Amino acid sequence: MAKVQLKSDTINPFGGLFSIFKQFERSGIRSAIDAHLGKRGKTKAAYSHGDIFASLFASYLCGGDCVEDVMDLKPFWDRRDGIRVCSSDTILDALRGLACDNVGYTSEKGVTYAFNTNETMNALLLKCLAATGQLNPGDMVDLDFDHQFIPAGKKDARFSYKKADGYFPGVATVGGLIVGVENRDGNANVRFRQADTLERVFTRLEKLSRVVVRNFRADCGSFSEEIVRTVAAHCEHFYIRASSCGSRRAEFMEHAEWEEVSIGGKTCGVASFRLDTMLPELNIRLVVQRTPVGEEHPSEQPEGLFGTEYVYRCIATNDWGNSEADIIRYYNKRGASERNFDCQNNDFGWARLPFSFLNENTVFLVATAILKNFYLHLLTVIGSRVEGLDGKARLKRFIRTFVTVPAKWTRTGRQTVLNLYSRRRVYLELA
Repeated sequence: MAKVQLKSDTINPFGGLFSIFKQFERSGIRSAIDAHLGKRGKTKAAYSHGDIFASLFASYLCGGDCVEDVMDLKPFWDRRDGIRVCSSDTILDALRGLACDNVGYTSEKGVTYAFNTNETMNALLLKCLAATGQLNPGDMVDLDFDHQFIPAGKKDARFSYKKADGYFPGVATVGGLIVGVENRDGNANVRFRQADTLERVFTRLEKLSRVVVRNFRADCGSFSEEIVRTVAAHCEHFYIRASSCGSRRAEFMEHAEWEEVSIGGKTCGVASFRLDTMLPELNIRLVVQRTPVGEEHPSEQPEGLFGTEYVYRCIATNDWGNSEADIIRYYNKRGASERNFDCQNNDFGWARLPFSFLNENTVFLVATAILKNFYLHLLTVIGSRVEGLDGKARLKRFIRTFVTVPAKWTRTGRQTVLNLYSRRRVYLELA
């Protein structure tokens, strides 16, 4: 039988954080944060904004679910070798101080909705991407946009068609990178004032990051004349899911020239039509994919009175150069960008918003988006050196593979030394 002994030595299980704290400084993101947000407090003892973001990041890197989990790290790491880990109260106070007032917009029906754009935080989001080299002037990027409903029983949360109280932020992404977040009431229609949000997103990317948006993709929540006109003015090609093809169904049914192609392992018919009822000056192409009802819904009867019945899906685009199959495949790749929401919800705290008000939670949404972007930068720096990590590794695997390593501070030869109980030399290379 094994004998169990208790040791009083102070050993921390998250020794990999030391290398990450160092990378947070070397990457330039700390300097970008402090330069953009300015100094906190009147004395040198005050925690900087860079300390705030690093401490919040560390909380999630140790598997924490909320800001308060940082308190498990503070006793071991704070004020060691220049590392400063602040308390959860300090983090929350600092983030609250970055909030800005909401803007109210009234719809045609007389309903007022609260929006929060927070230009300061969104500008910081892009500056941090520039600091880490993830977004550089002259880059050609593909931009995705979507709204993410976040259930939240907060004081000013509104009841949504999702059958819960919460917020409905609009989020712009470039691949796995989040490049814009604007929050709104949970009961606001996704099309309401979306053109204004997109105009701000494009303007920031063009002026602050100086990148070129090549293509834009969005779901049917962006299919309106005002939104399409705004998007077309800022990108080469757009691909937007048409919200309804019911009015053109007769035309689709009468059309005889359907090309059979394989998309996602399934055979379907594709064809193109000119969308002449919407913004004719843009020469919009309607790419249509039809699939037998029996394949979409096996329990339903596939044969109708007039033969096979089909489900029609449409994509509105100004791209007349690529084939229908290529356009559909390209549009379907936006599903990868939607996984950003899963990552933010489960890894970086969006599922547990800390504040009671929309404008304060907007700061938290953008701050954790900055941390998620930096996490992807870490994967490029560390992933190639650690077996089992790659650019797509989720946070749980990163913690298990790299962060979790026993650590102990000792005093040797008048020096403070961090002992890491591991055979991996990567920790020395990154220290």
